[in-house]
Amino acid sequence: MNLTIRYFASLREQRGLNEETWSTSASTLGELYEELRQKHGFTLGSELVRPAVDGEFAEMTDPVADGAEVVFVPPVAGG
Repeated sequence: MNLTIRYFASLREQRGLNEETWSTSASTLGELYEELRQKHGFTLGSELVRPAVDGEFAEMTDPVADGAEVVFVPPVAGG
């Protein structure tokens, strides 16, 4: 299946892109994140990011849907 992956904050910095089209056979968002982490060398573990699908927060155990826009939101600091 094909997805649009959007990157923010530290994940955008590590990937060097705002978004990309990604082809995967992952069945859950957790599997997808681990696939991306292995491929791109993300330093944050899955317990530190929050997934969102098509603009709605989701759980790492939720299924991946073909054509979805997926974001993994890393922790951010502000002041």
